[in-house]
Amino acid sequence: MGRFAIAGLVLAVVLASSPVYAQAEPQGPKSVAALAAQLSPAVVNIGSTTHVPGGTPFPEFPEGSPLGDMFDHLNPNEGKGKGPMQEATSLGSGFIISADGYIVTNNHVIEGADEIEIYLTDGRRLPAKLAGHDDKTDLAVLKIESPTPLPFVQFGDSDSAQVGDWVMAIGNPFGLGGSVTLGIVSARNRDIEAGPYDNFIQTDASINQGNSGGPLFDMYGKVVGINTAIIARGGSSLGIGFAVPGNLASPVVRQLTEFGETRRGWLGVGIQEVTDDIALSLDRPNTNGAMVVDVDPAGPSIGVLLEGDVILQFDGKTVARMRDLPRIVAETAVGRAVPVKVLRNGSEEDVDITLGRLEVPGDTAMVAGTDAPAPAMADTAPAVGLDELLGLGVAPLNDAARAEFGIDAAVNGIIITEVTDGSDAYEKGMIPGLLITEVNQKAVSSVEEIEALVTEASTAKRPVVLFKVTDPAGSSRFIAVKLG
Repeated sequence: MGRFAIAGLVLAVVLASSPVYAQAEPQGPKSVAALAAQLSPAVVNIGSTTHVPGGTPFPEFPEGSPLGDMFDHLNPNEGKGKGPMQEATSLGSGFIISADGYIVTNNHVIEGADEIEIYLTDGRRLPAKLAGHDDKTDLAVLKIESPTPLPFVQFGDSDSAQVGDWVMAIGNPFGLGGSVTLGIVSARNRDIEAGPYDNFIQTDASINQGNSGGPLFDMYGKVVGINTAIIARGGSSLGIGFAVPGNLASPVVRQLTEFGETRRGWLGVGIQEVTDDIALSLDRPNTNGAMVVDVDPAGPSIGVLLEGDVILQFDGKTVARMRDLPRIVAETAVGRAVPVKVLRNGSEEDVDITLGRLEVPGDTAMVAGTDAPAPAMADTAPAVGLDELLGLGVAPLNDAARAEFGIDAAVNGIIITEVTDGSDAYEKGMIPGLLITEVNQKAVSSVEEIEALVTEASTAKRPVVLFKVTDPAGSSRFIAVKLG
């Protein structure tokens, strides 16, 4: 026992004289100190000031009260309207993209600001003017004047930033300034319902309040994203942040810099998602694409795209989901002739469309169909035969039905008068008052035509029937209903 104890003691002495942490080469991820030092001078802190109504709290007396007359001269707000203006300040981040002083940030960082100041890493504090902003992508471009050229950074190819790649955020969290955090791309193509063109890069690089508008760099020092949003508790990051991809931001920034406004492409069609049932009705192996539900008669697609077309590719880019199309169209230059691949009557066709310009405030490059509110039930008797197969009752449209459902005089079709509770048609949003205009992409003008096409589908053992329906106001969409 003694020998073992002595041996153990000797071993402990040997270990103590040879530290286990001593290594010939540094271990762990490579330091980004040199890269951070190189990029930091192009990252700025942004302070914005907004004048808002304020005032010193003071009791209000009923009109005509003698107390009011007595204390009026003591009211610190007297003569200043409803209350003196106070300053509300906010802090954010941004980055310089040109030597002559153009700066990119988030629109929400400077929105409504009366004064904007830029804090440079060399200690200077310069006033900034708003060159342009875009609500849809939450981007803004500022301009500062400097007697000397400024350090700047460039956009990289955000599509090359893959899940698992290292990224670095530099910004002004909590007003601390010059903070560097490191993480990876956690996910891509995130839709957080912040706008019509959502396609965020998700990262676990720490992003907190004040980081908004700051750059997300790849390891080559190129900007692959603009830090915009976080999932937070109490204002602190929970490790999930979102950045606008550089490839989405770059054309917007270029337009804001050059024109002071965006100039997005416009296709002029209404679209809807290709659901599993719609794909099944079209014999498609997947739900790729965006289905055209209407074509603006004043738009660039009139005479080229048809209702019922499924847009599969736009300008050589695959439309994997409906929401991809508005973003792709918006990024395309106005006036360009663009190749478009569509599925039409079961066959793929190639067409060319010269894009218009999206100019109306509040519009998007695409407008998806919306669900109509449920109108009251009609007294028209349903046709026989469709109830068992689909849970639907339909009838010819007459003046009484137009009056009852408020159907526009220009809207025509076969009216749905009854929908069986719990049926697939009911679950899919078929309601009395909707008008059927197509069945399996064939126009219908009578109850008999609908019955014939539904019977044909049932005999052919097709699992679903595709209806084009129009609401009383004239908005259309496609609904695929399973056969009973």
